[in-house]
Amino acid sequence: MRAAVGQVGNLPEPGAGCQPARRISSCPTWFVVLAAAITVGCGASSHERAYEYMPDMARDPAYKAYAPNPVTRDGLTLQLPVAGTVPRGYAPFRYGPGEQEAARAGRELANPLRATPQVMQEGWELYRTYCLVCHGKSGKGDGPVAEKIPHPPSYTSDRVMQFPPGRLFHVITMGAGKMRPYAAQLSAAERWKVVTYVRTALQQLADQPATGQQGGKP
Repeated sequence: MRAAVGQVGNLPEPGAGCQPARRISSCPTWFVVLAAAITVGCGASSHERAYEYMPDMARDPAYKAYAPNPVTRDGLTLQLPVAGTVPRGYAPFRYGPGEQEAARAGRELANPLRATPQVMQEGWELYRTYCLVCHGKSGKGDGPVAEKIPHPPSYTSDRVMQFPPGRLFHVITMGAGKMRPYAAQLSAAERWKVVTYVRTALQQLADQPATGQQGGKP
């Protein structure tokens, strides 16, 4: 009787010995379900969209640039940049038109270029393309169209000879008198090349490159 009681006392709890068997037998079931889900999701033809899990995470709602937008504060999709934003690589030209601004640019802007053969050659090509038609080959204001417009001043006149490089840069950038601005046609670097060519070849002045302000785009 004691042995029987002892044997009964050593028996495992009901259901304890079946747990591993249940786990093993349930694994194929979950594997089959997972495989079936993958098969169904990938089984669509090239003309049909397969099932997607949480498609909103991959397919955000898109709004056209000028369409109303309920998400933004002003209801517009295309937003204005923050005040004072400067595009990367953009050098603002902080001078307005007029005589006073031109004089200020002459005092503050410095030519960053040296009159090397390459700079002079490129400056001449730019001058020939954009300036010669009015100013003439030698800068005397006797270009091919000078008779049809008020003659531009000669680069060797007493007044223009007193212009610092920064003022010439301002004239090319903002225009002066009947001359229109050329900032849209010439980059800041190209305008400095024209200034260098005019100062060196036409005015026979020698400028030393400076490290001050170098101007930029208007």
